[in-house]
Order: sequence, then C-alpha cells, then structure tokens
Amino acid sequence: MSRFLYSVFFYLITPLVLLRLVVRGFSAPAYWRRIGERFGYFPVLHSPRTIWLHSVSVGETIASAPLVAELRRRYPEHRFLITTMTPTGSERVRALYGESVYHVYAPYDLPGSVARFLTRSHPELAVIVETEIWPNTLAGCAKRGIPVALINARLSERSARGYQRIAPLAAGAIGNIRKIIAQAPADAARFAALGARQDQLAVAGSIKFDIEIDAATEAAAQLLRQDIVQAGKTPVWIAASTHDGEDAPLLAAHQQLLAVYPQALLILVPRHPERFDDVAKLTQRQGLTCQRRSEADPLQPHTQVLLGDTMGELMSLCGAADIAFVGGSLVANGGHNMLEPAAWGLPVLTGDSDFNFAAISEKLQEAGALQKVASGDEVGAAVLQLVADQDLRRQRGDAARAVVEANRGALARVLHELSVLLD
Repeated sequence: MSRFLYSVFFYLITPLVLLRLVVRGFSAPAYWRRIGERFGYFPVLHSPRTIWLHSVSVGETIASAPLVAELRRRYPEHRFLITTMTPTGSERVRALYGESVYHVYAPYDLPGSVARFLTRSHPELAVIVETEIWPNTLAGCAKRGIPVALINARLSERSARGYQRIAPLAAGAIGNIRKIIAQAPADAARFAALGARQDQLAVAGSIKFDIEIDAATEAAAQLLRQDIVQAGKTPVWIAASTHDGEDAPLLAAHQQLLAVYPQALLILVPRHPERFDDVAKLTQRQGLTCQRRSEADPLQPHTQVLLGDTMGELMSLCGAADIAFVGGSLVANGGHNMLEPAAWGLPVLTGDSDFNFAAISEKLQEAGALQKVASGDEVGAAVLQLVADQDLRRQRGDAARAVVEANRGALARVLHELSVLLD
C-alpha cells in the first residue's frame, strides 16, 4: 500500500519534475535533451547478457570506473549498460567509455517508466552505486528476478532519519535488494535499522580508495604544472567542486594569500557547469584576474585565478596544486570526494559539512591529513599556514597518501560479492 501511494504521489508531481528540467535547461541546455529516456523510451538493447550499472552523476561514475573495467575483463561476454541522472554524469560516461558501453538516462521511478526500461534493457544484474533507493525500480527488478546489488553503500545519520519517516516504504524497497555492500560498519548498521537482513549485508570499505592516477592524468598534471611554473605562479592551491555560496568566501581567502604571496594562484573548480559563467563574473567583481581553463591558452603571469571550467579534468588539476580545499562543505551539502587530492599527496581542507563522506573524513582526520575549516577566513588562515610551513604541508600530504594506500582493497571485495550474484 505504501508503494502504491508513493507511485500516485510521484505521478502527481511529474509535471513539476518536468518543469524543473525545463528551468535547469536554461542554464544547462543538456537537460532539455533525451527526455524520453527518463521515461524508459530508448532503442531496445539487443544483448542476451547485460550488466546494468547506475551511477547518479560525475563522482559516482568516476569512482565506479575501476569496477567497470574489471567487470568487463572478467565478463567479456556481457554488454554493459550505464545509466546516470545528470548530463554531467552522461558526459563523463562518454568520455570514459565512448561507444564501448550502452548509455541512457535512468528512468524516473514510475511503474510504467521502470517497466519500459527493464523491457528494453533486460539486465541480468543491476549494480547501483552508493545510495539510490528507488521503490518502484527495486520492485520491478525483483518481479523479473533481476538481482540488485547496492555497492559502496553509505547511509548518513541524516539520511537514515529521513528514511525512518517513511519506514514501511523504505523497508519494502530495501527488502528487494539482494546485496547491500556497505562502506563502513556504521552504514551497515543503519541499513539494518531500516529493515535490512544480515544475509543482505556486507562491509567492503569504499571503492573510492582504489583510485588510480593513470599515466594520461599524470602527464596532464605535469604539463599544467610546467605551465604554472613558467608563468611564475607560486604557491598554488585548488578549491575543488565548489557550490553556490562557497566561491565568494574562497575568493576572499585567496585575497588573504595574495596579500602575502602576490604570485599565488587559485585553481577554482565549480561543481556544476551551469555555474561556470557566474563564477567567472564573481571573480572579476572581486577584483581578481581570472583565466578560463577552457580557453587552453598558456597561463599568464598576471592571472590570479584559473577557473576550471572543463569537464573530466579535476584529477589532473589537483595534481598541479600544492594544497586542496574540497567544496560542498562550507554549505550544507555534505561535501565531496577528498580522496582525489589525497591520492596526489596533498594536504586537504574541508568545511564542517562532510556527512556524505563521513567515514573517509574521519580516517583522514585521524591520520592528521585533513583540517576542517568553518569559514572563508579560516580557509585563508589554513592555506597561509600550510604555505609557510613546508614540513607541515609535506607531513599532511604524506599522511593523506598513506590513508589512500592503507585502505585499498574494497574493489576486490565488491567484485567477490558480485561474482556470487553472476556466477
């Protein structure tokens, strides 16, 4: 009954969902395209054996890339279908895999949309990255005998409280998941509190620790670093995956740094492409000289802010910096992946809002690799301290890299659990 009421409600708000797509399309026109896919309309996937992997957006798509590569190696007879919810995630899929995988947007969680999607794709296994609990999608898979694995699963206290408010619906949805492979014991315990059985649960750690810096990324970072050195810019720090409300205080922090180190460079990377132009204008209003990465020009000596307005370059941009701030954390967004700069051996700064990466944040803090800052002023003070104290910067950077190395192995554990469902 709870799922029926949920479906009725979803159908009623569908016009509002479409209106939101239209509104978002004014700043990011890609939202206006391929809308039919969101309702399950796309060409039938003619493949006798298909593995479906769903990653919401860019972060999950990048994190799951090593998993996809290993699954393709182990199961060469299978076709891979990868779905996302956002255009940026879609672009990342295309950049990573080209035409070697089939890609469409995931269907809205409406019974008809889900049925059309499953009929056209007929997957043998569904793998959902992190925490996407869609009642109708999970029920549709269960009805067709399609096992579902929720991998790299995390459930913050905040999210768990939200699901508790709809406990019957959440418990029914979770009951349709064959395996929940959690990042940490605390995540598994929260799933259990929502109704997950012990035989459904496994703890594997985070596959994000299995991050690899490939040769192409390392080469791109080195080229950018050479460009920065030739322009005489030093020190260099990056503010990665920033959200609305963070850029102004971060630019103010950079002005603090410039007052002491006039040749300092900030690499500022907004999380969402539709904000690139606004952030460029904000930088200019703050009286700072901004150069856009998309222009592909050599870095100019007078440039104070390099705006990372390209897609898929964040990892290499991190590799060109000395210090990293990870955004989505000065505002109540829950933060973003701190392991990308950590893998490069950078000291990491983040705001207080990091509930999306609580376990990773805790590990980095315990190792002395991560410092929390609550405001733009604190960011500026922390960056100044790290610039002035080379030993401290090296110590924290080494600790960050050590955390990444010490926690690898989740990918192998996830692959083992998936093999049970496939073999």
